This record gives sequence, structure tokens and C-alpha cells, in this order.
Amino acid sequence: MPNTPKPVLSLAGRRVLLIVAGGIAAYKTPDLVRRLRERGAAVRVVLTDGGAQFVTPLTLQAVSEDTVYRDLWSLTDESSMGHIQLSRQADVVLVVPATANILARMAHGLADDLATTVLLATDKPVLVAPAMNVRMYEHPATRANLALLATRGVGIFGPDEGPMACGEYGPGRLVEPLSIVDHLINWFAAQDAPRHLAGRHALVTSGPTHEPIDPVRYIANRSSGKQGHAVAAALAALGARVTLVSGPVRLPDPTGVKVVPVETAAQMLDACRAALPADIFVAAAAVADWRVDGAADQKMKKDGSRPPALRLTENPDILATLSAPGPQRPALVVGFAAETNDVVAYARAKRARKGCDWIVANDVSPATGTFGGDRNSVHVIRADGTEDAWTDLPKAEVASRLAAAIATHFVNGKN
Repeated sequence: MPNTPKPVLSLAGRRVLLIVAGGIAAYKTPDLVRRLRERGAAVRVVLTDGGAQFVTPLTLQAVSEDTVYRDLWSLTDESSMGHIQLSRQADVVLVVPATANILARMAHGLADDLATTVLLATDKPVLVAPAMNVRMYEHPATRANLALLATRGVGIFGPDEGPMACGEYGPGRLVEPLSIVDHLINWFAAQDAPRHLAGRHALVTSGPTHEPIDPVRYIANRSSGKQGHAVAAALAALGARVTLVSGPVRLPDPTGVKVVPVETAAQMLDACRAALPADIFVAAAAVADWRVDGAADQKMKKDGSRPPALRLTENPDILATLSAPGPQRPALVVGFAAETNDVVAYARAKRARKGCDWIVANDVSPATGTFGGDRNSVHVIRADGTEDAWTDLPKAEVASRLAAAIATHFVNGKN
């Protein structure tokens, strides 16, 4: 069995500058500070005026055991350019909760309080955990701001989907403190990891495909693309040159990754072929098995009679096509098997049928919340019979472990 590197579980010696902005989720930040310090991190807090409406400076000072900074115009703190010192003395700047307001100010380079001045002055990595009402999160301005920040290298954790304090339901919930800690541990591990995949080209597919019925309707599935995008980011963190062929998703592009957007399975196969040669192929997309044979050129209308019959035909099999022997077959082909029952048995059969080297089996039955969620439980099944089981982990952690296993495979001289 490959000697897969184990993830770092400590933040000992790490210095975190936590910026607490003004959203209801700010009430979770004292627990976040406590969890970070349990793992050895030193935490210093900048509290915005809005954040102070939900959590007091005294509470954050007590759990951090350090001064809480609030005032850009403090005669004592700013006498030695305190905002510059704060921005440079940390290993990472973490914004929790990252409200729509502070994300907008970050995206447009505003510096009208201590928090945004620190963010503009820092030369350290910045990570954000968005939290806001679902309508605010889905607004085109917020989506554009997040996409712009991602292109500048800002790391984005979440948000989760679920019920909110305002009574609505959807994406916009703050990732739970323990999950933020997991993300941060994985992020530091990726920064520290040897770039074992430098010089390798990794091709990854992600998201669903949309197969048109007519110009306004399509066949699709519930895949969010979160796992595939996380795999692409994790491979890039280990030094690989990554091409991500993605179906329609509502996710920012991973930093340092070339993204090729597609809609249909046929387009995805064409994009994958165009991206070859590659050393690694990870087929994480949930490709539609069927498409309509002869989609209508115009919108189909109800006329009071029976619904029109939709004749389906099979889509191209991307995993089997790229697994087939030939001069352009990637050295390591990893498939995904999304199943709702008999997960491991079906995955083993699929690996043999498709001809891939490894297959990652995951349970996507409705009770698991895997589709659209931020956590996953998987079995990694290899052609040599070895198997790893990773249970109830953030998708970012699953991606980090899979990337580490792929790196170990090449380091051990398998290809």
C-alpha cells in the first residue's frame, strides 16, 4: 500500500490574524479562536464596528489572551503604524465571517477602517469564510467579488448550505468552526508540502453536464463540483500544472488552475482530448449518462395532448475513453463512482469495467448530503487490491489526501 503522507493535525507555532466582521455568524468566532488555540495557534483579533454588535471585545480578548484591535485612529496602536505591523506579523489573515460588505470592500481596495486597511496593507496570504443571507450570497455583485478575490489568490472556505438566522434556507451559512480549523490545517499542510508533482500535468473533470432537451431545458444532476474543484486545487498545491474541465458550476475558479468551461458530455470529452497529453487524469465530474437524441431547435410547447416522448441515447464514456490503452493514456487514471447503494461493490466493478487505475467511491444517497454539501466519505480502490477509507471529512481534506496519495504514487516510482 502506498505510504500516503498523513495530514498535519497541529497549528503549533502558527500566527493567525483573525478579522471579525459584522454578521450574525460572528457569535461563533470565540469558539473558533478557542479551537485554533487548542491546536497551538497564536490568535490576534481585529474586530470591526459591525462585528462588535454581535460579540464583545472583552470576550475575544479573553479567549485569545491578546489585545483586540478596533481603532484605525488609535494614538497608541498607530503611533508605530500599527495596521502595518498587524498585517505583517501574522502567517495568515483569516476573515470570519466574511460578509458581503467586507468582501466588496476587499474586492475594490477600500481601506476605511482598521480591518480593511490591514487587508490592503498585508503581504501575507488571506483566507475568507463567507457568511450572509442566501440572496446576498447569490447576488451577481457578491459572486463577482468572490470570483475577483479568487483570481488574486484569496482562499475561500464555504459557505455551507442550510437554515439561517433570518429564516431562509440555502447557501450562506458560515462553515462551522471545526471545519474552518480543518481547512486551515490543510491549507498550511499544502503550503509546507514538497511540490512532488512539479513538472506533471494533471487533467481533472468537475461538476455536472447539462444535456439540452430544447433551447431552455436540459437533463442534469445535482453535482455542485465542490469535490472536483477541490481536487484540482490540491494537485496544483503540490506543484502540478492543472487543467480543470468543468461543467456548469457556481464556484470560483481554483487559484493557479487553467479552467475550461463546458456544458455537455460531448464538449467535456473534446476538451479532455484537447488537453492531452497528461500524466494524471482525475474524472471527478458527474457526467450525464444519457442525452436526448435530437434536441429540439425551438422551445417545446404544451398543446393539451400527451407530453412529447424523449428518446435518449448514451453519452460518450469519458473515463473509459481516456483509460483505454494508447500513446496518450495518462500514466495514472482515477475515476469516481457516485452510488446510492452497494457503493464499494459497484465501484470495484466500475473500475474493472472502465479500465482505470484507481476509483474513488462515494455515497451520494440523499441522506448523506454529499451532493451540494461540503463533506464526503470515500473509499479509494486501486487495481492492486489496496484500499483506503476516509470517512466524513471536508471535501477539501478528501482532495488533499487524494492528491498526497497521487504524489506518493509517483514518488515511489510507479510511473
